[in-house]
Amino acid sequence: MDDVVPLQRPTKGDEDGVSMTQYAMEPLAALGLLKMDFLGLVNLNVLARARNLIASTKGVEIVLQDIPLDDKNTFDLLARGETVGVFQMEGSGMTRYIKELKPNSLADVAAMIALYRPGPMEHISAFIEAKHGRTEARYPHPALKELLEETYGIIVYQDQVLQIFRTFAGYSLGEADIVRKAMGKKIPAIMAEERENFIQGALKNGYAQEIAEELFVLITPFAGYAFNKAHSISYGLISYWTAYLKANYPAEYMVSLLNSYIDSTDRTATAVSECRRMMIQVLPPDITKSEEEFSIEVLDDGQQAIRFGMAAVKNVGAAALRPVIEARKKEGPFESIEQMCRAADMSGVNRKTLESLIKVGAFDMFGGRSGLISVIDRIISLAQSEARLKDSDQTSMFDLFGESVPTPLSNLDIPDIPTPEGEKWAWEKELLGVPLSNNSLLTSLVNDADPDTVVFLNQIDTDMGGKKLKLRGQVASVIQRYTRESKPFSIVTLGLMDGTVEVFVWENVLEETQGLWEEGKLVTITGTVRVREEQISISCANASEYKVPDAADAAASVGGEGYALSEAGYSNGANRAPVSNGAAQPQNNVSSIAEKSASNGYGERAAAQTSGRTLQRLSLRIRETDTPIKDNYLLEDVKRLLLEYRGEDEVNLQIVSDGRIITLEWPLVRVDACPQLQEQLRKILGDAGQVFVESIAR
Repeated sequence: MDDVVPLQRPTKGDEDGVSMTQYAMEPLAALGLLKMDFLGLVNLNVLARARNLIASTKGVEIVLQDIPLDDKNTFDLLARGETVGVFQMEGSGMTRYIKELKPNSLADVAAMIALYRPGPMEHISAFIEAKHGRTEARYPHPALKELLEETYGIIVYQDQVLQIFRTFAGYSLGEADIVRKAMGKKIPAIMAEERENFIQGALKNGYAQEIAEELFVLITPFAGYAFNKAHSISYGLISYWTAYLKANYPAEYMVSLLNSYIDSTDRTATAVSECRRMMIQVLPPDITKSEEEFSIEVLDDGQQAIRFGMAAVKNVGAAALRPVIEARKKEGPFESIEQMCRAADMSGVNRKTLESLIKVGAFDMFGGRSGLISVIDRIISLAQSEARLKDSDQTSMFDLFGESVPTPLSNLDIPDIPTPEGEKWAWEKELLGVPLSNNSLLTSLVNDADPDTVVFLNQIDTDMGGKKLKLRGQVASVIQRYTRESKPFSIVTLGLMDGTVEVFVWENVLEETQGLWEEGKLVTITGTVRVREEQISISCANASEYKVPDAADAAASVGGEGYALSEAGYSNGANRAPVSNGAAQPQNNVSSIAEKSASNGYGERAAAQTSGRTLQRLSLRIRETDTPIKDNYLLEDVKRLLLEYRGEDEVNLQIVSDGRIITLEWPLVRVDACPQLQEQLRKILGDAGQVFVESIAR
């Protein structure tokens, strides 16, 4: 190459790098050199990891090229919009469209990937409507039907653009590709010239000038942005493979996804939230069980769970932990910190590493977190002392007398210092990216939220720009800034249950909320969604501190704000129908619920009754299982779905437990009990429950 272009050596410190040309790409192409782009995809790492893990856990050897391309589970997963971790499908816009498309072939997936780009994007709705037969496919000209039939009359691929040039205007494929490149660069002079050439070619082939002009206008946006079909099919295949493994080997796939993004707390938080939605339990770091990376752990009931990898904890390096994990595998699970200090080489575990592990609960089996932190220096000192004994010729004073007796372990007295739940939450959020402790603060944050309060990042998408929202979360960080007019404002990173969002607090709001914006504080914010280059932020209009309800209030709102409980006897007949209704139990917070209902519009039956629509009551009967974590995740899925169908109909939840039916009424929740909602609820519940709808007398 040095005979053709000047080359530059790798920079100092990058001796393994490759030489670079000192010409830009246009001169290189003019000199006849071939430019190729090599795209590195982390998704290929995810696939490789998942394939290896499935082989070790299930004994199934997955060959990607042999995966069937008609798997119902895969297409059902895409149709439900469960696209977290699926290549090319994760954005909110793409997720919405793939749900509407309900793909049933690889061609559908590839076409959507090609369509979701500037130019083709405006035709996505027409493509979806034609696929489902709701509208008839329309062709720019009958001569193009055969060319565009597979894409329902919509121009999707670059190949189709080239063929239109060839069919209509008599271009060779080489000439058509030159025009495509010129269109992509939007060079006005070339585009004007080619427009004239296209029209003249069309006229020679017997087409009307009006049709030729319309067609040139139609294909211009596609020429610069459309994918070629081979590229789209290749991308679509990777999308399909990732969806297939997620649908059929969920635990293995999610572990592989988590390990591929182990250094990204935001991606970790998103993946953990998706695991919860999928009813896969994510267990906190544990020095007696965790590996360096995320791993699969089989629970007592035979279900697979995911154990948090210790190297995923902030401030914790894999190299420091490796000797500890090796010692644990050799000696067996550590029964005490003292045993760990003796058995493991902890020379690489510094104070910061140990403190971070304690804060996220990796040592909870040995004592409380605050108590362990208070003796952290003694733990490090003990580890160093045991290491010195190993390095010396004697291991204890007994060796002086030639005695062979067990050396007594030193004893660490760990004080019993309670750790506030809020502090645990903050530590885990900071060091793991997502809180994992099953504490009252987390339960309150989610369950005390009314239907209009956002607590999950995935409740916000780019289509909500300009919409007003109420959010509840924890202040993760605060950055002070000044406008061009030297007016102060703050950029607050608000931690939600599955990620963070930036909140802009402007001068007027900042003055009214002094003292509120401190790291660790729980806040309720009302603001407007701002979307810029697919990035979402919130412009704060007002804010207040969120106070965690006390135990009495929490008990009165089992599973959500404003539950009213009643019980019914349960027969042992085949239909297991309720045989008697008990009286509804009085609740401590009934009056506050009524006040809230009157103020926020929920529960205003009079308004609904005058709307001319028959009110309905949606009842969900769910059987309690022996796995509380699964039951909890199922209820979360039901709750989130109900919040998507807001309306005027009432909701109650019937939990079948120990021969009783416990009815939980949601006074604040009103839904549209439409057939679509009922169908989705039945899919979520499956064999675990039933859905009933009845009209309510006016």
